Amino acid sequence: MDLVVIGLGYVGLPLVREACRAGLEAGGLDRDARVVAGLKAGLSHIDDVSAAEVEAMNEAGFTPSLHEDILDGARTVVICVPTPLSEEGGPDLTAVRGAAETVARHLEPGMLVILESTTYPGTTDEVVRPILETSGLAAGEEFHLAFSPERIDPGNPVYGVRNTPKIVGGLTPACASAASAFYGKFVDRVVEAKGTREAEMAKLLENTYRHVNIALVNEMAVFCHELGIDLWDAIDCAATKPFGFQPFRPGPGVGGHCIPIDPNYLSYKVRSLGYPFRFVELAQEINERMPRYVVERAQQLLNREGRALKGAKVLLLGVTYKADIADQRESPARPVARRLARLGADLSFHDPFVSDWQVEGAEVRDAGKDLPAALEAADLVIVLADHGAYDAATLARHARLLFDTRGRTREMRGESVELL
Repeated sequence: MDLVVIGLGYVGLPLVREACRAGLEAGGLDRDARVVAGLKAGLSHIDDVSAAEVEAMNEAGFTPSLHEDILDGARTVVICVPTPLSEEGGPDLTAVRGAAETVARHLEPGMLVILESTTYPGTTDEVVRPILETSGLAAGEEFHLAFSPERIDPGNPVYGVRNTPKIVGGLTPACASAASAFYGKFVDRVVEAKGTREAEMAKLLENTYRHVNIALVNEMAVFCHELGIDLWDAIDCAATKPFGFQPFRPGPGVGGHCIPIDPNYLSYKVRSLGYPFRFVELAQEINERMPRYVVERAQQLLNREGRALKGAKVLLLGVTYKADIADQRESPARPVARRLARLGADLSFHDPFVSDWQVEGAEVRDAGKDLPAALEAADLVIVLADHGAYDAATLARHARLLFDTRGRTREMRGESVELL
């Protein structure tokens, strides 16, 4: 095959889709039997790839598999497996090591191996390379090795694999050229980094930048509330400057597969040198305390109305980590709900993308499809994800008391509508 992708999730499956569209013969290796069976049946398990697109991939010859022999004869292998945080705060490379060991058993001269899983600088050369070389083949001489950071933004209707510039860093210049030639078949622009470490660092720099700036506005949201300053309006005003400023907006925390996780990989690497990475650690502290702050504000709002949080009917709107997707990874809705429940709130949720939701193993009641009725029945409504289905006028009209952490109802604020 031209390509075999290991890990058919949010990163791997869109990559396969674009490769199939470009006419490449592609296969996929995944250890989840349900994922593989679903793909073979033309079903998708992620937001950004539709069932119709999976059907088209299958018609183009896409072969998802549970068996590693699909790697035999592959020209290019791309590793897209998860790298969650370990207990030490660094990346858990168990899946990366396992994937590299699998590739090593099928490595052949001339093969191109690319790691896309986000990790700390040095992983490709220090971890993946030695494992692959247990095959007896030398990286950079008998096979090509490169790192290319994934830049998937789930739910983004504008930017996808094809039109997002692809960074590649090769172990050698020849490795970089091989990776560039591969991605150039289905990506509009390929950018070559100096090496694998620079490509690994680029990914962490992108998300650390976002992490720190989100923490900045989250901290500003806390004291602007105390000072009686409309931070949302201040941000909108600042955003009119055509240079030197990029708007970030506050929220109930940070979620997803990148921002709450990736900067910790860099912090982990820096700590190994003997000193802290203060910006990342402070940003993490600020963003992690936002769910607690949201609950404190909710409690204050209810107190203002002469109600206790204990026993109050609290409706959470949106439990995914961002708008208009079903992805719940690291969603701040979960720690918000956990704290509300511990304080005795009677919780329910509404989310057009989530049919059932659990917090600490307990089911949270679904408020049902009748949103206006659900809004009217709640003592307090908290907007945690600004899905397009949440019309600002509807929220303001039907909610007795609304706490909007996403700024969806900025134009509707009043006695019954308050923003973060």
